[in-house]
Amino acid sequence: MNVLTKRAVAFSAAAVLIAGSAFAATGANAASSAVCSAALAKATKAVNASVAVKAPWDGPKTGPKAATGKTIIYVAQTMQNGGVAGAEKGVEEAAKAIGWTVRVLDGQGTQAGMSAAVDQAVTLKADGIVIGGFDPATVKAGIDSAKAANIPVIGWHAAATSGPQPDLGLFSNVTTLRADVSKISADWVIYDSKGKGGVVVFTDKSIPFAHGKSDEIVAELKTCSSLKLLKYDDIPIGNDTATRVQTETAALLAKFGKSWTHSVSINGGLYVTPMAAALRAAGKKGTDFPHNVGAGDGSADEYQRITSGQFQSVTVPEPLTMQGWQIVDEFNRAFNSAKASGYVPVVHLVTKANAGTATVWDPQNGYRTEYKKIWGK
Repeated sequence: MNVLTKRAVAFSAAAVLIAGSAFAATGANAASSAVCSAALAKATKAVNASVAVKAPWDGPKTGPKAATGKTIIYVAQTMQNGGVAGAEKGVEEAAKAIGWTVRVLDGQGTQAGMSAAVDQAVTLKADGIVIGGFDPATVKAGIDSAKAANIPVIGWHAAATSGPQPDLGLFSNVTTLRADVSKISADWVIYDSKGKGGVVVFTDKSIPFAHGKSDEIVAELKTCSSLKLLKYDDIPIGNDTATRVQTETAALLAKFGKSWTHSVSINGGLYVTPMAAALRAAGKKGTDFPHNVGAGDGSADEYQRITSGQFQSVTVPEPLTMQGWQIVDEFNRAFNSAKASGYVPVVHLVTKANAGTATVWDPQNGYRTEYKKIWGK
């Protein structure tokens, strides 16, 4: 049985175990002709399958032994991005375990900064370069230079799909499937709204990965014809993001009032954090509408808002630390002229009911032990 088949079986089992109560809560609405009955039933099933907390290790179990004395340079889109920073911490942890060195170059969220950082990484003769959270096509010259110098480049959230990306100059890209994250984010809104409400989607259209994710979110929301997309809001990630989001939140409240029931943001930390401040300033309670979704990353402040019922209902986190370990493993495969593992982590939905005391999504599947076995550590 292959990995995808195993996941499908596991998801189906999870849905059978816990779907009953959710369907009971929404059954009357699903039966109503006034709501998107089929989309609501489908979304409910998907939500129930994605909240499982524990699952067995389904990643690689074989691979080359550890290469020695390597230096990895992690080029970050911006270390203010919780996902980018979290994946970097995972790389550091794994590098320590395998015996390598890590250095961070922060692109500061600007095209010039990211380009300069990639060029610097090549000049410093890194053994491997990570493209942390931005489109490699925007730094093509630097990646071409890395290729000429025989420096493997691995992306984190650098493309929509996981695995080798030869057209982008990446030995591999480490990410959950963007489409899975997008879909479950929108499905939760359909599920929570019971098919009725008004939604705002926040994105940064200047980042192709982010724009693609938000387009997928919008497309999934539109499968529920009884939901209304109030605004597809483009607010670029940068030094003024927080100020712009707070101002926009106040404007949305003034324009849409109670019609605004949900929002989905491509990054919970960067968008929902300032949104929460604006909602609080407007006199909203933490559990009032709009119910907010973070479609990616799953930073510590998101967990805190979710568990305390303060202006965020769910997040779809990346297993950031585990992905850092995967990045190191992929580099080790590259250094040993082996193929990329092709591993894709499953999508997970964090709610108040399943968050526990965690502040990050760190799957309890023994991945550290498994990677150390592969490396001979």
